Amino acid sequence: MQFAPSFPVMLRTDDGVRIDAAHTPPAGSAARDVGIVVAHGFTGSWRERPARRIVHVLSAYGGVIAFDFRGHGRSGGESTVGDKEILDVAAAVRHARATGYRRIAVVGFSMGAAVAVRHAGLCEGADAVVAVSGPARWYYRGTKPMRQVHWIIEQPLGRWAARMAKRTRIAVGRWDPIPMPPHEAAALISPTPLLIVHGDADAFFPLDHARQLYEGAREPKELWIEPGYGHAESAATPELVRRIGKWISSNFS
Repeated sequence: MQFAPSFPVMLRTDDGVRIDAAHTPPAGSAARDVGIVVAHGFTGSWRERPARRIVHVLSAYGGVIAFDFRGHGRSGGESTVGDKEILDVAAAVRHARATGYRRIAVVGFSMGAAVAVRHAGLCEGADAVVAVSGPARWYYRGTKPMRQVHWIIEQPLGRWAARMAKRTRIAVGRWDPIPMPPHEAAALISPTPLLIVHGDADAFFPLDHARQLYEGAREPKELWIEPGYGHAESAATPELVRRIGKWISSNFS
């Protein structure tokens, strides 16, 4: 697949962290005033092929700002695994508005989904939110992949491996204070529309996370349980991403 052309952007958060990003203008007949901010999962990057494929598909529905969270790839700082990352989303949303997009949707995957929900609940800026494969609560260890994630975050050898293998630098130490969990932040998003997308084959977070997010949110809200869908960007098919793009368009029509 040949991806739509994108243009590098360097953003800066309110706490001074440099964020590596890219702007993909709207393609073809896409709405010229719609901006879509794409937030990747833990250890991911906008430069990886699954994320670039998602950006390419979404560019048919608006301009796309994709970025690397702090501590990831070429961005500065260290990952706080969902806490201060709301400032990264805020910087991307701010840039989208400065670029000329009047209506902004934030689409997050896994950790990015948790951050998208928390950003929408605690900050201003998003006009629609999509949370794909996201957790509803912190410290979940009920699956083997999540136990491995906690080992990466908590153990020196795990943090070294993440830095060497995935260019992800993780902050040392526990949250203080513990940030508001996504299912509580979801209650603060209304009247901004919220779409929760989760696969019944997700190996990281079972369906009760999606249902807890949905139950915590107020209208307008939607929950899509996707048969056979695994986890986050790597499992997202172009068809699913197109449906998400159409949902964004329907809320901005």
